Amino acid sequence: MKSSTFTQDTAFQDHVAEGLSAQTKFLSSRYFYDKKGDALFQQIMAMPEYYLTDSEMEIFTEQANDIISAFGMSKNQPFELIELGAGDGTKTVKLLTALEKQNYNFEYLPVDISQNALDQLKDALSSQLPKLKINPKQGEYFKVLESLLISDKPKVILFIGSNLGNLKDEMANKFLQSLSSYLKKDDKILLGLDLIKSVDIVLPAYNDAAGITRDFNLNLLTRINRELGGNFNVDHFSHQPEYSEKTGITKSFIKSDIAQSVTISCLNKTFHFAKDELIHTEISRKYNDAILKQVLSKTNLSLIHKFTDQKKYFTDFLIKKS
Repeated sequence: MKSSTFTQDTAFQDHVAEGLSAQTKFLSSRYFYDKKGDALFQQIMAMPEYYLTDSEMEIFTEQANDIISAFGMSKNQPFELIELGAGDGTKTVKLLTALEKQNYNFEYLPVDISQNALDQLKDALSSQLPKLKINPKQGEYFKVLESLLISDKPKVILFIGSNLGNLKDEMANKFLQSLSSYLKKDDKILLGLDLIKSVDIVLPAYNDAAGITRDFNLNLLTRINRELGGNFNVDHFSHQPEYSEKTGITKSFIKSDIAQSVTISCLNKTFHFAKDELIHTEISRKYNDAILKQVLSKTNLSLIHKFTDQKKYFTDFLIKKS
């Protein structure tokens, strides 16, 4: 019997049961983001090894006016700036500040699955940009976008931070097809993507010296313990990332350091782990123009502009619906 003290998030329960029962075990990165996970991810983005944040921050700081010009919006035309997976908005505030300075008529709608992240973002922006029209939306991306279809205002979607890279190419294509279905002709997407680079640059971003990424990955087990009544001994698991320059894909795993069994009382199940057995938790696809064009195939989205940092580590691609 499921105790009332455990989470009533049946999707989380079902996913954990499915993932840990699979022949090749897996857990989705979407469940990284509880309150502690949010805080750890903010620390990750500030790590010296995590070049992604600095690279995209450079783009938003140095090229904000060029990005706004590429949107092709009239200053008198109201439009909606919708950010999927808004997080703490550190980079986006550069764009918001430039839009306000140029007196564009827009409303900012940050979307995130974490209400905690949205609350913190709204508090921060209310202080930094008190005149900003902000309307946070908590929930799944497409459910929120469906609720926004009632508006006839032009839309610019921000999907930055290399979030698309968390999807395999086939799923990325389906995601963009679905995203396009919520847009009207000439609506745009600003898509931030990490570029393929050498292993000595990429891998430390997922295996930092301070162990923050390790703690972030293993916090998923702690969350299962807390919300589902698991008895994972986190000290008996470790963080194991890998990266292939040839494929341009980073993978993160949780490794069982010993042969062990874990019971999750909410599921009334016990799961067995062999020594060195892996739980796949995340991928991070790195892109180039050819890969993006392939992922955009079979969609009605086309690449119209791109903005790249000086080191050519990262690019924000501007895409338009035909």
